[in-house]
Amino acid sequence: MTQTRRYHHRFWLVTFGLLWSMVAAVPVLGDTHDRFTGTVIFMRHALAPGTGDPSNFVIDDCRTQRNLDDTGRKQARAIGAKLAAANIQVSALYSSYWCRCLETAQLLDLGPVTPFNGLNSFYENHAPRAATLARLTEKLATLPQTAGPVIMVTHYVTIQAITGLSVRSGGVVVYDLKTGSARELAFSSLQ
Repeated sequence: MTQTRRYHHRFWLVTFGLLWSMVAAVPVLGDTHDRFTGTVIFMRHALAPGTGDPSNFVIDDCRTQRNLDDTGRKQARAIGAKLAAANIQVSALYSSYWCRCLETAQLLDLGPVTPFNGLNSFYENHAPRAATLARLTEKLATLPQTAGPVIMVTHYVTIQAITGLSVRSGGVVVYDLKTGSARELAFSSLQ
């Protein structure tokens, strides 16, 4: 073996050894539940055609709001089924007071739904932006970082304000309570 070939041979052996030691040092992830410990799963409500809410909007009257259609209801059920199939042990499920969020959360069928005004929409000033985000930030600070994930069904503007990410109807963002980092979740990554 020539000097150059020995050098390349040693180089690749050392490189392979370093890579192997790094891979071996990474802890093996347990089930999907373990991957979501200490996180919030922000979900934008399922498909509710249109934008914003009608001018006669009343928070306690679903007839005055933009609501889920049949496609949105199917979407919410399918997302709930994917999360359930992934064995994610949800520790709490919160929703905005908006009917499209409450219905989405209920159709997920992952446990009791708690309405929380820190998830309300400030898109058309139906809720005060600063106060809403202050309530949400306070809630996030009090959630246990060692428990199963909390699901929060909310709106585009709320998710974007906290995570910096934009998602479509039914979109999901995983937010790490320890680091504050966020990533959009593709449902194929649950498997």
